[in-house]
Amino acid sequence: MSEAYLLLCALILGLVEGLTEFLPVSSTGHLILAGQLLGFNDEKGKVFEIVIQFAAILAVVWEYRARLFHALFNITKEEASKRLAINLIIAFLPSAILGFLFLKQIKAHLFNPFVVASAFIIGGLLILWAERREHIIKADTIDDMTWKDALKVGFAQALAMIPGTSRSGATIIGGLFFGLSRLAAAEFSFFLAIPTMFAATLYDVYKHRDLFNPNDVNLFAVGSVVSFLSAFLAVRGLIRFISRHDFTVFAWYRIAFGLLVLGSAQLGWVDWRGD
Repeated sequence: MSEAYLLLCALILGLVEGLTEFLPVSSTGHLILAGQLLGFNDEKGKVFEIVIQFAAILAVVWEYRARLFHALFNITKEEASKRLAINLIIAFLPSAILGFLFLKQIKAHLFNPFVVASAFIIGGLLILWAERREHIIKADTIDDMTWKDALKVGFAQALAMIPGTSRSGATIIGGLFFGLSRLAAAEFSFFLAIPTMFAATLYDVYKHRDLFNPNDVNLFAVGSVVSFLSAFLAVRGLIRFISRHDFTVFAWYRIAFGLLVLGSAQLGWVDWRGD
C-alpha cells in the first residue's frame, strides 16, 4: 500500500471508530467491515485499532474533564464523588473478571457471521422493547445510582464481549431496563468506558507490543486526531439527541446492519471472524 492510501485508511477508520464507539451500534462490527473493505485488516491494522480506540477514550475524558477532576479531588470529601468512584469500580469488575477468564474462548468461538449478526439484531430488538415498555425511572442522574444499579449495568456491559453486541449499547439499554433515565444511562456508559477501555487498551498494547513501529507515527497521528474529534462530536451529539428522541433509530439501524453482516458473509465480501 502507498503512504497516501494508508493515510486515507487511517482517516476513514478513525472516523468510523470515533462515530461508533459511544453509540449503541458496535464499533467492532463497523471496524471489521471497514477494515475488510479497505484491505487494512492485517496485523498493522489491528495495532492501529488499538491506537484510535485510545484516542476515542480521551475524547470522553476531555468532554467530562470538569466532572472527572471534581470527583477525583473531592472523592474523600463529597458523597456524590465517592459514590461515583465506587459505582464505576463495581460496574467495571464483571467485565474485568469475565474477560480475564473467558476472552480467549470468546474470540476463538464467537467471532463468526451468525453470532455477530445475531448480536446486532437481538440488540436492536431489545432496544425496541426497552423503548416501548413502560419506563419507570428510579435514577434520573448518575448521582442517584446505587451500587446495585452499577453492578447490574456492569453485568450488562460484560455481554459486550459477545462480538456485535456493542459495549455502549449493552450498558445504555441495560441501564434503561434497570430504571435509569436515558441521560443517566448514556452518561454512566461514557464514564464506565474510561476504566474499561483503558484496561483493554493497555492489555492490547502489551499483547501486541512487538508490532508497534515508529515508522507508523504519521498513520497513528491521523487516525488518532480523527478518532478523537469524531468521538467528541458523537458524545455531544448523542446527549443532545436523547434530550428530544429515544433510541429507536439505533434499533432499526442495528437490525439493518445485522442483515448486512449476513449478506456480506454469504457473498464472501467480509471475513467476520475477527482473527
